[in-house]
Amino acid sequence: MKHLFDFNFRFKVGTVFIIPLLLFFMCNNVVAQKQILPDFHADPSAHYWDGKYWIYPSTDEPGSTTWRQMKRWHCYSSTNLAEWKCEGEIFSLDKISWADDAAFAPDAVKWKGKYYFFFPASFKIGVAISDKPQGPFKDALGKPLIYDRQCKGVRSFDPCIFIDTDETPYLYYGGGGGVAVAKLKDNLTEIDGEIKKLPLQQYAEGIWVHKRNGIYYFTYPNHYKDKDGNIKQLLVYSTSKSPLGPFEFKGAFFDNKSRNSHHSIIEINGQWYLFYHIQGPSPYERRVCVDYLYYDEEGNIKTVEMTKQGIKPINY
Repeated sequence: MKHLFDFNFRFKVGTVFIIPLLLFFMCNNVVAQKQILPDFHADPSAHYWDGKYWIYPSTDEPGSTTWRQMKRWHCYSSTNLAEWKCEGEIFSLDKISWADDAAFAPDAVKWKGKYYFFFPASFKIGVAISDKPQGPFKDALGKPLIYDRQCKGVRSFDPCIFIDTDETPYLYYGGGGGVAVAKLKDNLTEIDGEIKKLPLQQYAEGIWVHKRNGIYYFTYPNHYKDKDGNIKQLLVYSTSKSPLGPFEFKGAFFDNKSRNSHHSIIEINGQWYLFYHIQGPSPYERRVCVDYLYYDEEGNIKTVEMTKQGIKPINY
């Protein structure tokens, strides 16, 4: 990450003038990326529907010392990807009786005129429904859709809802080094068949699935240790010709220089975008950013670089 320290020194006889262009300290973490949502949000799930762009992030509480303190979710909308409007709090753990902490990364989908919000809470996954993309959402079941460790070797959080081109809905989720997929019934509130664990190489937690030119891309964080022994995450990916595998591991494509990484990938008019978060004052107070994502001629994801300027507004 580039430093935001830039000093110009002008020397005159017997006098030194120091002109600081920009000086920004944040608890030993220097942020050089363009933040698109206000403090503090993470795990941005980006979508386009109803003539607007939408981000459904998780919410970090100021001063948090653990991610388990997360309690609620907001929603943001935009017409140009540059200016984002807060649509308010759309759901919280106060709206359910079966969980009281760990409101981690959510996902959402528009399906047959309604909006479905898949959310993790206390290491279980629920689903809420609304008639509007900005909610308010209501718990659809009054209980979890997926319980913790319902699939052996998989913690139940970080859901990703993926509707295939044949309109088959799949719910991917995972944590604790394991990832699973549940095929859903047409109502998106019932599991159709058995939940299956997927053999994704170097999987840690979180997952985003998208399809391009007939290839399924499974992108997710893994764990690694930096030169000082600190645990951090890279985004890596695998590909398949099927939503259920087999998978070919492709390697890393993004480093957010933070302890934790979670993202979404969308395509708009032929241009692909990576929405991600970076560490703010602490690992538990994060900020959402976006940069361009590109593929090479063979369909491999090129390395995404974080930039100060972010992306240009979309003007129609």
